Amino acid sequence: MYFFTPTTSSRISSRDLDFCSNFLLATRSVCSVVPEPKIEEFTVKNEPVLTYLPGSKERCELESALKSLSCSTEEVPLIIGGEKCKSNNARCQVMDQIQQAIKVASEAQKCWDTVPLRERIKIWLKAADLMAGKYRQVLNAATMLGQSKTVIQAEIDSACELIDFIRFNAYYAKEVSKYKPVSPLPQQTLNSMRYRGLEGFVAAVSPFNFTAIGGNLAYTPALMGCGVLWKPSDTALLSNYIIYKIMTEAGVPPGVVNFVPADGPVFGKAITGSPDLAGINFTGSVPTFNWLWTETGKNVNGYKNYPRLIGECGGKNYHFVHPSADVETVVNGTILSSFEFCGQKCSACSRMYVPESLWCKIKEGLIATRDLLKVGDVQEFDSFIGAVIDDKAYKRITSYIEHAKCSPDLEIIAGGKYDDKCGYFIEPTIVVTKNPKERIMTEEIFGPVLTIYVYPDNKIEEMLTLIDTSTPYALTGAVFAQDMEFQTYAMEKLKLASGNYYVNDKSTGSVVAQQPFGGSRMSGTNDKAGGPHYVLKWASPQSIKETFVPLKTWCYPYMAK
Repeated sequence: MYFFTPTTSSRISSRDLDFCSNFLLATRSVCSVVPEPKIEEFTVKNEPVLTYLPGSKERCELESALKSLSCSTEEVPLIIGGEKCKSNNARCQVMDQIQQAIKVASEAQKCWDTVPLRERIKIWLKAADLMAGKYRQVLNAATMLGQSKTVIQAEIDSACELIDFIRFNAYYAKEVSKYKPVSPLPQQTLNSMRYRGLEGFVAAVSPFNFTAIGGNLAYTPALMGCGVLWKPSDTALLSNYIIYKIMTEAGVPPGVVNFVPADGPVFGKAITGSPDLAGINFTGSVPTFNWLWTETGKNVNGYKNYPRLIGECGGKNYHFVHPSADVETVVNGTILSSFEFCGQKCSACSRMYVPESLWCKIKEGLIATRDLLKVGDVQEFDSFIGAVIDDKAYKRITSYIEHAKCSPDLEIIAGGKYDDKCGYFIEPTIVVTKNPKERIMTEEIFGPVLTIYVYPDNKIEEMLTLIDTSTPYALTGAVFAQDMEFQTYAMEKLKLASGNYYVNDKSTGSVVAQQPFGGSRMSGTNDKAGGPHYVLKWASPQSIKETFVPLKTWCYPYMAK
């Protein structure tokens, strides 16, 4: 549907590196040496999810946007310092262009950091309003067509969650700025704190599966005064490019965020090899994040500052069913968690533990409900899921299905079919295993495959231990039980097994400001995107002490004879 056209021949002229003059023009009188005034009070709330009922205003607008985008090809360039870099030759970047973007972002940071926080917040709030109104259906349509999301999945992601990230992070930044250190005698000594952007540049590496994550990874560091290189996923270019254009329209000056689609290894080597690397904001695979962390460690002696590394790397998320669980809740929650967006959510349920006493009812419910799910074109509003993202994902996911067909320990009880003749379509697939440590129960699949282990009712304690120890991940998990005494016990027993924990609810669906998201172990650094502390990761605090009384002596009283 779209392509990007980076080129090795494009160059940024020297005048574009004169950032202070450019910024002063862009922000007019915003840059000031006068102490920053108090930020105006405002409150925010989560963006409502629209329903898209037949005949509704939002559905008509979305259908129009889908028609427009599906009939056109969008040219997506690199954007460095606000200048589009493109030619008729579509290819991946070489190192020199990324080095140019590093130089631009690092220079831009110096003057962007002088723009008062209150002015940056105004830009973010304006951008959120543009996303909620003028560009809502364009964002949704791009996400549906480019990333194969159904209408509700796109609305939750590229509209509501993205808007929430932009608004709530602006709110959190405002609240953080209220903190004042203790000044016991303010007439004599005044203590204060200010938050600076990170010196150098931040590399934001975003995934395909959530449009909102791209906006959050790139623009939260920028909000706090950082210069950013944003490497979007190759399979989410169009929606991410639209975010870039919206933020630019809202007032983010050229060079602050540089849009750099790139070959992954080339980009990784360039950023980790630069002395100006200030941080990496990453969502993606464990091997990639481990590589970035390792390379950063190798080059640590060459950096101006210790880079900040934030990563979210997925999981092998569980649903544990207690004998006291409500069967209908288990069935519906598991179907939604495992199969929405083809299981291509970091939080999707991929392994499930069911007691023998409930297995017949749960099995019947899962199969019957699964059989109702339509796999088809996301532009058909009755489709539950569309195609998986690309051929690599298709091959990886179907390899697990083929493994299930061949293994004596595994049985496919529903689904198992797939077809790549016109798109990469895979049926929601349910597998039962005799071995709770079988690799299909421990390895991340990132697709519409759910594996279930049926356990004896008297082995609950062993199952809790198994959940905690059988995989290297700790992202999300859910416990279904009406026995609240057991729920209390399980919550403590599984304390370290997930970063987001659900009681009688599915393991997906975290909402910005309601359930800040992130996991530990090999699931990531658990920095809780969507929460109040996330913005502080991208600021460098400075403590300031002002003394108003002259210092008359160097001598301490105890020294007197």
